Amino acid sequence: MAWLDELIAGHPATAPALVEPDGLCLTYGALRAAVAEAAEALREAGVAPGDRVMLIAENSAAVAIIALATSRLRAWFVPVNARLTAAELAGLSAHAEPRMTLYTMAAPAARAHAERDGAESAGRLGALGLAARPAPSKPERVAEDPAAQVAALVYTSGTTGQPKGVMLSHRSLVWNAQIAAEMRGLGPQDQLLLAIPATHIMALATGLLAGLQAGASVRLMARFSVEGVLEGLAQGASVLSVVPQVYRQILARLEGVPPQAPQLRQLGCGGAPLDPALKAQVEAVFGLPLHNGYGMTEAGPGIASTTQGPLRADGSVGYPFPGLRLRLDRPDAAGVGELLVRGPGVMLGYYRAPGLTAEALTEDGFLRTGDLVRQDPDGALHLVGRAKELIIRSGFNVYPVEVESVLLSCPGVLQAAVTGRPTDDNEEVLAFVTLAPGTEAASVSDWLNARLAPYKRPQHLVVVEAMPMTAAGKIRKAELVALALPSAGSPP
Repeated sequence: MAWLDELIAGHPATAPALVEPDGLCLTYGALRAAVAEAAEALREAGVAPGDRVMLIAENSAAVAIIALATSRLRAWFVPVNARLTAAELAGLSAHAEPRMTLYTMAAPAARAHAERDGAESAGRLGALGLAARPAPSKPERVAEDPAAQVAALVYTSGTTGQPKGVMLSHRSLVWNAQIAAEMRGLGPQDQLLLAIPATHIMALATGLLAGLQAGASVRLMARFSVEGVLEGLAQGASVLSVVPQVYRQILARLEGVPPQAPQLRQLGCGGAPLDPALKAQVEAVFGLPLHNGYGMTEAGPGIASTTQGPLRADGSVGYPFPGLRLRLDRPDAAGVGELLVRGPGVMLGYYRAPGLTAEALTEDGFLRTGDLVRQDPDGALHLVGRAKELIIRSGFNVYPVEVESVLLSCPGVLQAAVTGRPTDDNEEVLAFVTLAPGTEAASVSDWLNARLAPYKRPQHLVVVEAMPMTAAGKIRKAELVALALPSAGSPP
């Protein structure tokens, strides 16, 4: 079983590994040298096995370099998106207690945090384009087994509360990278376009690390933009995997005209439910299947994907990854139950939260995903919603994902979020949407009334100018309700 820092061993030294946002290309030989230099610089700065090393960054080669360098030291890699606020960063730092906090000075947002925190850009770390801020910290225990040693401490995006620190082992990250590379057929001939933050587990494990494991090259975008994606495709990217909302923005720009993408062979999607209508639109414009996937930080993240098995026209998240065991807990009459998963990608637990860990992991090693799913006879999974987001309206179960799917199929609806709110002895269904110019809320209500049973129809339909989003591109539903609901009009 391999350690994470061994992931890039064996690839030809002259083969391209990373293409920086400024166009600079690092070969695998240069990447291995940079990892060795960073590991030695961190060691000289006092980082020891079991220490936490927090990296505040946007997409750049530094994410890969520091992830592999900390792995070499058997320290913990703590990736953090530079676009988080100072208060959010302070909360994560107080919980993780990093021995060293690093900032990528090429990213304006990270540089601003470095200047505020008094980090210094000097010495060997400064030569790598990093500012550093050491702090006293107690190292955690070190294991000699890659399955027991923490490689990364990845914080959940926190859409409904305080983020939790997920401890992922070397085995978890290596296994996820290998499986993702195998299922997508990645090889040295490929170039992955990484348009979403590599500080998020989806892009880190199944994008950046999967590409490096396969000997492919990874083109890094510091921040997402439609123009940047189209430019990357025109310059030879062969694999693109983003969240559904990104495809909506790309389609709006293309206006039905296929992009220039001479090497593009695979499209992927994850991180949020995929509307079948959007899937069909993407496939019509790009002329390629849009594969869907499902995972979560606590699984490192891979659970299922449509890259294996027959092509599907629906919104299924696909078939379980090889090596996983799945079961449905307490399925209802429709076969919908909470998904439990066991396998090499599952987390070691939540950092400094034994109670939460005990709630999430069963005694026999299954991870309680909190997601409600149903499974077809052929094994394909369908994500129905979050167990904690289930709305019980007049005794009926209402799954937000189902209502969101109908909303997103309505012409003129750009984004949609559905949640519930207790009221008297019942629950209300609340829907929030952003609309294209010229679209009226009344037409959206008519669309819902024609397609949903009465108990599923939202009691409030709120039009907002923009959705509050996490750094990983997920909608903050709790914040949305708190900020937008007071302006709600009458029920649709």
